[in-house]
Amino acid sequence: MNIVAVIPARYAATRFPGKLMQVLGNKTIIRHVYDNAVATELFHGVFVVTDSEIIYKEITSNGGKAIMSKKEHESGSDRIAEAVSAMNVDVIINIQGDEPFIKKQPLENLTRLFEDPAVQVASLMRKISKEEARNPNNVKVVTDRSGFALYFSRSVIPYLRDEEMGAEYFLHIGVYAYRKETLIKFTQWPQSILEKTEKLEQLRYLENGIRIKMAETDYDNIAIDTPEDLAKAKKMFNSR
Repeated sequence: MNIVAVIPARYAATRFPGKLMQVLGNKTIIRHVYDNAVATELFHGVFVVTDSEIIYKEITSNGGKAIMSKKEHESGSDRIAEAVSAMNVDVIINIQGDEPFIKKQPLENLTRLFEDPAVQVASLMRKISKEEARNPNNVKVVTDRSGFALYFSRSVIPYLRDEEMGAEYFLHIGVYAYRKETLIKFTQWPQSILEKTEKLEQLRYLENGIRIKMAETDYDNIAIDTPEDLAKAKKMFNSR
């Protein structure tokens, strides 16, 4: 099975423009992500896909592989689909460009799921506290007994109607994996109602009948969406 990792990387992020070029230690965030993905030795290739010449040069001038995106896209998945459309690949791992601490174990867990031919799309989740679940910036997921996602939401799910019952809450970690043909289909569907409502692209799969297999991990990620996230990442990096 030919598996590649693709890192979508926009320069003009809405909440924190230029965040991927911020420096963490002695490297930019996007280089940490790229180098960590290569270091796993799980993939036949690792590529950054970007609409920014700044990010393109940052990767290629340091010996990495990057592809310039040809047009504007609604989501990172759309950007990746353009890049891999002519590639001879079976499975694509979408690693977010703002995850500088990505490591091998959760990515390996994802790739193993595709040993089951029924799995078309997969992603990661981690158990979190009720307090963390209340944060709408933390996307939550609930699954069925087979580990397939039932729903993703910025709201608290499940809602604890009876406090005596207790509940487990899972954070959706935005690292995706998909078979190539399923990803291409995704780009051909219009944005769905739930996707537009929650601003979560993965809901487009669910609304079109594609199940998403979830792998649980203890990977304690920091996705850098704000300057405050960068400060947390620097603190974590320095502590290591």
